Amino acid sequence: MYLIALCDDEKRELDNIEIFLGAYRKSKESLHYKVQRFENAEELLYQVREKKYKPDILILDIFMSGKNGIEAAADLRKIGCNIPIVFLTTSTEYALRAFEVDAIQYILKPMDKERFFHAMDIAFRQVQKIKDSQIVVKVAGGLRRISSDDIIYCESQKNYQLIHLLNEEYKVRITNKELWGLLEVFPQFGRCGSPYILNMKHIVSIERDEISLSNGNTIYIPQKKAAEFRKEYFSYYFDEEDNK
Repeated sequence: MYLIALCDDEKRELDNIEIFLGAYRKSKESLHYKVQRFENAEELLYQVREKKYKPDILILDIFMSGKNGIEAAADLRKIGCNIPIVFLTTSTEYALRAFEVDAIQYILKPMDKERFFHAMDIAFRQVQKIKDSQIVVKVAGGLRRISSDDIIYCESQKNYQLIHLLNEEYKVRITNKELWGLLEVFPQFGRCGSPYILNMKHIVSIERDEISLSNGNTIYIPQKKAAEFRKEYFSYYFDEEDNK
């Protein structure tokens, strides 16, 4: 089940988007989604920030009273919301700024079916790509999807694992082996001794028994373990450079 957020300050336009979405769903036999409507950007941002609302796709009008769509999209990107955004507008005036906030499509009103369907095809492909890069873990309050790129490192604590992100951490009741089973499919992760799983994209430096990470944390491990991990890190690093 996908969550699609619609944000437009005109009820008639929201109705129209839902009609187009209904037609799109009929063309996709396996597609299931739920729509939530917002009549201003402020309410959308409040739900995302305060209520932890996480839509998969956002269809967003640009010209609205109060905060406009470009400003709303910029605010969403600042708080780490990387969902696909499709802009709707009556003018090409903001076309360049729309892509500065990584919009995937910019559709002029009145919409036509072909252009809308094309935008949704792109949006759902990107959603699938995002989901493929996530892991799902059980935390206090339920299940949580975590982007693999957002994980800086994981640390064993008895029967729990601490998953450290940039601005938060999750305590997950899972074994180190089980967590490694979720993360080893992503090439940027490596094990450093038994307590740690590190995201090599977030390593700043490795010196003797110290590994410095992008969030400012430093991990201290036996020098032999650091030397072993250093070999794995350099192998990953040079593979990445070769693939650029």
